[in-house]
Amino acid sequence: MQSIKPPLIAVIGSDGSGKSTVCEYLITCLLKYGPAERVHLGKQAGNVGRAVVKLPLMGKSLGKAIERNKVKTAKKLPGPVPALVIMSFVLRRLLRFRHMLGCRRRGLIVLTDRFPQVQIPGAYDGTVFPADAKGSRFVSWLAELERTAFHWMASHQPDLVIKLNVDLNVACARKPDHRREALAKKIAITPQLTFGGAKLVDIDANKSLDEVLIDAEKAIAEFMTACGYHRSPDNRAINLHLP
Repeated sequence: MQSIKPPLIAVIGSDGSGKSTVCEYLITCLLKYGPAERVHLGKQAGNVGRAVVKLPLMGKSLGKAIERNKVKTAKKLPGPVPALVIMSFVLRRLLRFRHMLGCRRRGLIVLTDRFPQVQIPGAYDGTVFPADAKGSRFVSWLAELERTAFHWMASHQPDLVIKLNVDLNVACARKPDHRREALAKKIAITPQLTFGGAKLVDIDANKSLDEVLIDAEKAIAEFMTACGYHRSPDNRAINLHLP
């Protein structure tokens, strides 16, 4: 017997794979099947960092702390101030994740841009504090809180994960302001993520935007039909699971 919970669909991929554009398009597709909401579950450190540096007094120093902690391969834990900056992002992500769960409880189909993972620590959409690194008792406690938070979020498995796979040269051309080595790591990690055995659909994001959107919409249509959702001829949604 199928679950009556509305579908939870995640879109993942490296920067330059077109996640934001694909999500903007797919939410309009999902709205044809019923009430739906798009939620961003990433860290968004870049956006926050650009806003932080504009703050008076502490802006520049906080911005440097954020920049330093983009590197997740340190051999020791950061100091208290950078650690608190990291935890501020974790808290923001937790709040958005709880909002996402609330949407599902209200019966909304949910589409997420990114999704937390614990399979590969230190990788994108994973924990930030270096694994097994030493630090002060306070910072070690914060690192444990982060791990606990990510394991809790990852325990809520998506029903469908759409992976946007892109080649390094294509991603670099689309994101010339991003470091090539950082993009290479994300591109290499994307195929490895399984999200606890969730249904996965791989899409070639090297194609033209129109082709990518067609492939993504097809994946959504097939999945929603399998879940018992159908569109009537006038595009009104019919959910066969609900009275």
